[in-house]
Amino acid sequence: MIDLSYLPNIKNTESNNFFLIAGPCAIEGEEIAMQIAERIVGITNKLQIPYIFKGSFKKANRSKADSFTGIGDKEALKILRKISETYKVPTITDIHETTDAAIAAEYVDVLQIPAFLCRQTDLLIAAAQTGKVVNIKKGQFVNSGAMKFAAQKVVDSGNNKVWFTERGNTFGYQDLVVDYRNIPEMQSFGHPVVLDVTHSLQQPNQSSGVTGGKPQLIETIAKAGIAVGVDGIFIETHPKPSEAKSDGANMLQLDLLEDLLTKLVKIRKAI
Repeated sequence: MIDLSYLPNIKNTESNNFFLIAGPCAIEGEEIAMQIAERIVGITNKLQIPYIFKGSFKKANRSKADSFTGIGDKEALKILRKISETYKVPTITDIHETTDAAIAAEYVDVLQIPAFLCRQTDLLIAAAQTGKVVNIKKGQFVNSGAMKFAAQKVVDSGNNKVWFTERGNTFGYQDLVVDYRNIPEMQSFGHPVVLDVTHSLQQPNQSSGVTGGKPQLIETIAKAGIAVGVDGIFIETHPKPSEAKSDGANMLQLDLLEDLLTKLVKIRKAI
């Protein structure tokens, strides 16, 4: 069983379930973020799944200059804090620059390093020095064996609270594929491993400038991850993915989440 006791407000840790990171891609506003959080908290408490609310306070990596990047850094971070205080759950957000680390650490419990930035030494060290959990997303271009060096940068900075997240490897120019061998290999380095289901189904670099996706395969990817023993599952979800301001093409519709998690819990118990 993975020890998550260092996370404030984490619940259901004695259930021996996988833990869940879920929420919208980006914080679009308080009302919708609170709506999503309330729904997921209800589901995860019912199924006894440890839960961390996810929402990016800003989107620094977008295909086009006019793509949505956020509602304002402090405004979004304050919403993340309100969700944590209201629903008593830990929260996670992405950081992109060294200066983001200390700012975001005042509001959230886990700092996430985006996949494209997983080798950025200064960013990893800045995240480590906050004392928060550091979730490093494996780059689409990175062999899982190389991720131990990213983790070591955090550990050498005095922080042992490291997670890895698998999110698929580049397959040609416009597709990703999940190599499930990555999960046990990264687990062998002594840190929890999360499977980012929805980003693994992205189809990047579209000529339209808008990233595509294959959300119809979310259940397939998630089931396989649980079957091979992943520690956590990452899912971006929204009440109306087609109206989401970021990554709507690969999100899970919120109404479908409970059914999916119910199936995943059954698989977890079976293994």
